[in-house]
Amino acid sequence: MSNLIKSFEPRYRALSESGELSRRADALERLMSPCRLCPRECGADRAARLGPCATGRDPVVASFTPHFGEEPPISGREGSGTVFLANCAMKCVYCQNHQISQRPAAFARGSESHESLAGKMLSLQAAGCRNINWVTPTHQAAALARALDIAARKGLRVPIVYNTSGYDSVDALKLLDGVVDVYLPDLRYADAETGRKLSGVPDYPSKARAAVAEMFRQVGDEWIMDGDRLFRGLLIRLLVLPGGASGTEQNIRWIAENLSPRVGVSLMSQYYPAHLAADPNRETMPELGRTITAAEWDSALAAHEKWMKDEKGFVQDRQDSPDTYRPDFSEKNNPFRNPNQPRL
Repeated sequence: MSNLIKSFEPRYRALSESGELSRRADALERLMSPCRLCPRECGADRAARLGPCATGRDPVVASFTPHFGEEPPISGREGSGTVFLANCAMKCVYCQNHQISQRPAAFARGSESHESLAGKMLSLQAAGCRNINWVTPTHQAAALARALDIAARKGLRVPIVYNTSGYDSVDALKLLDGVVDVYLPDLRYADAETGRKLSGVPDYPSKARAAVAEMFRQVGDEWIMDGDRLFRGLLIRLLVLPGGASGTEQNIRWIAENLSPRVGVSLMSQYYPAHLAADPNRETMPELGRTITAAEWDSALAAHEKWMKDEKGFVQDRQDSPDTYRPDFSEKNNPFRNPNQPRL
């Protein structure tokens, strides 16, 4: 084991010891009444009624498991300690996690205590996972901060990965400064109308770009690494959609010109028709009923090569990825059906 792995201390541990992490959790909880945790700012009092995310104040976990299919610095050989949060503030018609994000009735009574969620994080650390990976955390950020404070006081010390759609509140993200070690956001669209049609939000590009800029302010374009293990940094995911819907080239240029050409980018070809996009009778953007073409992928690759000037980041294999990344959350403890997955 390297010296960095032995000595690395996530910043959230000092925040917990000083009481600051508890105060941050308090502030995030205040953003839920009325709710302003995400850019929808729906105003729901989450203690009394559900907003568009269909989630109350307490954590709702759909699955927690070691995951070996993230980018190499995130998963590695040890696996990423993935906590899949149920429900979502967005309504993406092609959501690959739709079983847990778009069917809130299945989890309407599935909330748990902060202590229970802390225990899940500790069990993932005990299983040898190299980090704790919060998937779709935006609408549950307050509960996650509260549970993290409990887990830190019980010995959690691996990095926290914030794995998000990018549709995040800057005010909430500021309260996570020093809490999150690795930011793993999407930039899904460059066009607001496309975001409205495909994800049900009216202002995705402006809100997501502001959120990613705040993440960049916190961690910059440098990575703290040991071998293939990422301890701190920013990695932006760009999923290429059919028909140019994702505006990938525009988003790459925005990253290079407004953040840095040295930011890590993960260029993803794994799109396949899922959820409502798999309906052959769908009229809105019927091209979503297919995988991407070689020409669409080559265009994204060309933009990446032109604008990004650093070796950080990853490019998927277009031939393999649509068949590789297909979770099935009916298998709650092993949604990626990995035969070598450790038992928690």
